[in-house]
Amino acid sequence: MSAKDFLVDLSTIDLNHVIADIDEIRRYNPQRFEMEQLTAVVYADPENFVCVGYKDITDKEFWVRGHMPGMPLMPGVVMLEAAAQISSYFTQKYDLLGAAMVGFGGLEDVRFRDPVVPGDRLYVLCKLLKVRRGRLLVSQFQGVVRDNLVVEGIIKGIPLPIEALSGLKRDNA
Repeated sequence: MSAKDFLVDLSTIDLNHVIADIDEIRRYNPQRFEMEQLTAVVYADPENFVCVGYKDITDKEFWVRGHMPGMPLMPGVVMLEAAAQISSYFTQKYDLLGAAMVGFGGLEDVRFRDPVVPGDRLYVLCKLLKVRRGRLLVSQFQGVVRDNLVVEGIIKGIPLPIEALSGLKRDNA
């Protein structure tokens, strides 16, 4: 896949210029510890609704030991979580959805193209296609490692009713 087919031509961005480090990402995304799937954000274009971040994949990731022993491959669901987090970051930073928290609403046309392994830097690109304030966001996303498309699809986000959810207690029966 050529750079012109990416949502953003990565050669036109200073990929070493971090505009949001992990502390800044945490201002907008609630995930912590092993569920944080972004290392940094390097590009945001609020006029065109495009954002680029990355996750540095290390041999310390929670999934390395078991997926798969002797051949660690980043699980597809974790790649999707990274896509959700870059979309959520962008949406929350610019208050596009008008929600305190964004949750998964759905996926469409997801394709996994290549493996992601420790030592890789997974760039996650998103472009918001539709935002219905208070209801829904739809974002096209791509994951790129060394100029190779590794994952792509459409992700949907919905506002989460955190007031209702924060009071829930479940019995561990």
